[in-house]
Amino acid sequence: MRPLDRIPSIKVKLGIAVVAAVAVSSIVSYIGFSTGLPIIWRPVIASVIALLMVQLLARGMTSPLREMAAAAKAMARGDHDRRVRATARDEVGQLAEAFNRMAAELAETDRQRRDLVANASHELRTPIAALQAQLENLVDGVDSTDPEVLTTMLRQVERLSGLMTQLLDLSKLESGTEPLQRRAVAVEPLLRQAVDEARLRNPDRAVGLAVDPTDLRVDADPVRLHQVVANLLDNAERYSPAGEAIDVTAVPVPGAVAIDVLDRGPGIPSDEADRVFERFYRADHARASAQGGAGLGLSIARWIVDLHGGDIRAEARTPNGCRMVLTLPTRPEEAPR
Repeated sequence: MRPLDRIPSIKVKLGIAVVAAVAVSSIVSYIGFSTGLPIIWRPVIASVIALLMVQLLARGMTSPLREMAAAAKAMARGDHDRRVRATARDEVGQLAEAFNRMAAELAETDRQRRDLVANASHELRTPIAALQAQLENLVDGVDSTDPEVLTTMLRQVERLSGLMTQLLDLSKLESGTEPLQRRAVAVEPLLRQAVDEARLRNPDRAVGLAVDPTDLRVDADPVRLHQVVANLLDNAERYSPAGEAIDVTAVPVPGAVAIDVLDRGPGIPSDEADRVFERFYRADHARASAQGGAGLGLSIARWIVDLHGGDIRAEARTPNGCRMVLTLPTRPEEAPR
């Protein structure tokens, strides 16, 4: 029972408790005088009744604090599911609500940490196991050191190196240890560089680029923005059928620039369009591939875009394919009209 929960101020509650104690003392003294109760018993009885009254009224003020103390101890032991009852409307109730939000965020962070460790271990185990098997075969003389074996081992090492780089990038972005170096960036040269790199990786793949108007500019960190576009192009290239073109476009929108990366792969189901940006997530029946990445590229891209105050999303194309839409803000004086 919390009789003062509806009162929105702890000061008012304390005032009510004091007034109630004084009123009880006065009433007991009056009744004792009227009934002829010895004067020595009047303050004793008044104090006992006043204490009981204050205990009843103050219960709602202190019980959330006790619950928070118990929940904090449980969270220190690893139990992040504890919550407190936040029914009061005063400062203590607001503190309880903030505590519950903090506990929920901590539980989500702990879940992500466990998932990251489990997924990273899984991703590392595959190339390490392959390298170990190949090295054992070389040591035992089962395989010779021919170029094909060495090339396979090099690919595994490159996969490990790429995964480590992505994990390091993700760690830096989440911790905020590497701040953005934002400035006005010309969109067309930046996209041109990313497209040229994609063409160099796969000369047989046609990659188109269209920027209209060509003098578009965004407020961004050019290194990180290039990383986002490169990740989107790599993702589109990985899941597009051989011979199918990839298109990159950039157009102005109110207060921002929209950059689209379009492929003609299997696409992403609408119910998984947001989940593809989660760490290590792959849409099994739409984006699974034997040559698939570790599932970190899009997660890193979303982190970078969020830090810029922009937006990134995946949309389906007709009849098939995926459209990655990247929206980044422009400087106010350079906002497209």
